Amino acid sequence: MFKTKKIEINIPKHIAIILDGNGRWAKKRGMPRTFGHQKGVENIKNIAIAASDMGIEALSVYAFSTENWKRPKKEVDFLMKLPGEFEKKFKSEFEKYDIKVMFSGRKTHLSKENLDILERITTKTKDRQGLVLNICFDYGSQTELVEAMKDIAGKVKEGVIEPEDISVAMIEERLYTKDLPPLDLLIRPSGEIRLSNFLLWQAAYSELYFCSTYWPSFGKKELEKAILDYTKRQRRFGGLKSWKHVF
Repeated sequence: MFKTKKIEINIPKHIAIILDGNGRWAKKRGMPRTFGHQKGVENIKNIAIAASDMGIEALSVYAFSTENWKRPKKEVDFLMKLPGEFEKKFKSEFEKYDIKVMFSGRKTHLSKENLDILERITTKTKDRQGLVLNICFDYGSQTELVEAMKDIAGKVKEGVIEPEDISVAMIEERLYTKDLPPLDLLIRPSGEIRLSNFLLWQAAYSELYFCSTYWPSFGKKELEKAILDYTKRQRRFGGLKSWKHVF
């Protein structure tokens, strides 16, 4: 839990954020879109540390989608350099806070250099016990679900399982997020009000929070505001029993 001057509240275990508004943030400052992306990556560190301080168990961030390959080549090429920048700049601070880093997304479209970086970061941080920072890189929820369905279909074809045995749990065991707590809160900065193919299955009963702040300006106060809003919600998961909050 984290404290404000007057209240102490329960916080969500797993938060996800769509890192939106980098380009518009940069444009307002007369800078290129790549400058916004650079600041956006730096803000992952800031919010991860803030989330860690608040006692949040897992933070999933939407860093690069399967659809982002459609952007101009110059911008994509810049974004593909960010995993290396991320490793160089933040490894010592994440070690200090005992943050574990994992990556969710396709591995078929990335360069060998980036795959090596992702594997190196994952291996070095795998035994840490603090916040789990799940970086969704070349991630698309529809692709994630298709891959899960293909795996299940293969097991059915082999006769390992019967179609009637397919369950929610069986699908969730094949998602990238299988080792993370259920998603409690999904945040989208920048003023857009859509999920953009992010954690569609996981967000089935998560709370959604939208704000107009661009991601590079989304700081600890904005995160606390989102969490305070979350505590006012009644999470019934399709039922009628009210969910009480601690104030």
